[in-house]
Amino acid sequence: MPLGLGRRKKAPPLVENEEAEPIRGSLGGVEVGSGGSVAALQPGLPPPPASLRPRLVFHTQLAHGSPTGRIEGFTNVKELYSKIAEAFKIPPAEVMFCTLNTHKVDMDKLLGGQIGLEDFIFAHTKGQRKEVEVFKSEEALGLTITDNGAGYAFIKRIKEGSVIDRIQVINVGDMIESINGQSLIGCRHYEVAKMLKDLPKGRTFTLKLTEPRKAFGE
Repeated sequence: MPLGLGRRKKAPPLVENEEAEPIRGSLGGVEVGSGGSVAALQPGLPPPPASLRPRLVFHTQLAHGSPTGRIEGFTNVKELYSKIAEAFKIPPAEVMFCTLNTHKVDMDKLLGGQIGLEDFIFAHTKGQRKEVEVFKSEEALGLTITDNGAGYAFIKRIKEGSVIDRIQVINVGDMIESINGQSLIGCRHYEVAKMLKDLPKGRTFTLKLTEPRKAFGE
């Protein structure tokens, strides 16, 4: 999922059963705007030569706790995760998603397509894995699924009172690794949502999940 640097726009509220589409943009060419923010260039225009681009440095931490790292030189989500992994000497595949300006699993702060120079990037990495059996008693499970643009789909919303809400061990931020043994690594959010929707009502299915790593004491 490509990123665009600029002033963040507040995402429109999700309605029931709506799936959050990843924001599309580009990190290929940027310009420094007023107030210290960075704005994406007009779509369709070629990026300026590397020698003319401003040097953009961002601060980052691991959400469960770490020293502050400095990253630069990324143009899309996969490169961002690689830069974070390099800064903290972890495999890039350990990064699940990022939030801006909070270490909490706050889906309203999920990194989408805009980053400002004042933004602090918190990387949420893989924590405990779990396997859960779910009885599909209703057609709608009450989930909103999104993905990180780099192959991981995870839970963005859980509807109150829904089938999933009644299962205490499934939480917002959990990455869905597999359904009934079928790996979902590399799938987009809409593919995962369709698989869940197509599961027959009145049957039990198995989810393998990975939750974000928690800070000590959480």
